[in-house]
Formats: sequence, structure tokens, C-alpha cells
Amino acid sequence: MLFFYPKEESTTQLSAPAPIPEEASIQQLSTPIYQARGWLKLLGVFSIIGGIVQALSIVGILVAWLPIWMGVLLYQAASSIESAGQFGDRFAFLRSLSSLKTYFVVQGVLTLVGILITLLALCVAFLLPLLGISLIPWDEITQYSY
Repeated sequence: MLFFYPKEESTTQLSAPAPIPEEASIQQLSTPIYQARGWLKLLGVFSIIGGIVQALSIVGILVAWLPIWMGVLLYQAASSIESAGQFGDRFAFLRSLSSLKTYFVVQGVLTLVGILITLLALCVAFLLPLLGISLIPWDEITQYSY
């Protein structure tokens, strides 16, 4: 049985995004996100508050800017989509999508870093005892027991 596949064209050239059809307005395109703008603002505010609480702790001082920044991104996206949904502002719509893109990229990177740290911790927790190395000085603990 023979299969004929169409010849693939080179994908090295970047092409412009497809134009928005004339019949689809910005208000119609932004409807799903516009309906969720309250949730975006709520999550943004919660993220900012969580970042501030984290900044007040001793451990969280170094990374507290991440949840604050991500909360600001969500709040900006909600504010931009509000103006896009109400007035059909094309630039507000693009700003909103840009903020959401940045939020999800940062969230994805943080998730990957978390997975890598978890895998590293699991490797250390399982491999060191197999190699006979203990991080707890059991000899010293049992030597001074009463």
C-alpha cells in the first residue's frame, strides 16, 4: 500500500498571524476572558497578598517578588480585558493576552523548577542511604544517649 504525502514547505520563515475576520469584533473575541475578569482580579489580589505575607517571613524575602509580580500580571490582564470587552479596544485586548502569556510562561518555568527540585530531593533521599551515607550523625546521637 502506498501513501502519498504532500511535500512539506520550509517552516523556517516566520509568518504573520492570521488577520482577524471583519465580522468578529474585539468584543466578541474577548467575551470568555471578559466574563472571567472578576476571577482574574481576585486571583491577582490573593497572589499579591500572599507575596506580601511571604516577604514578611524570614525565608520568603528572596522570592517574594514572584507572587507579587504574577498577581500584578493577572490584575493588569483583567483591567485590560475589561476595557477591551466594553469598548472594543484592540490594544487593550493584546495587552491582556500579553500579560496572560507572561503569567503562564512564568508559572510554567516555576512548575518545571519545582519538579526538578523535587526529583533532586528524592534522588538525595533515596541514593544517599543506598550508598551508606547518612546526613544524620547517628553515631554521635547514640553515643551520648543516657
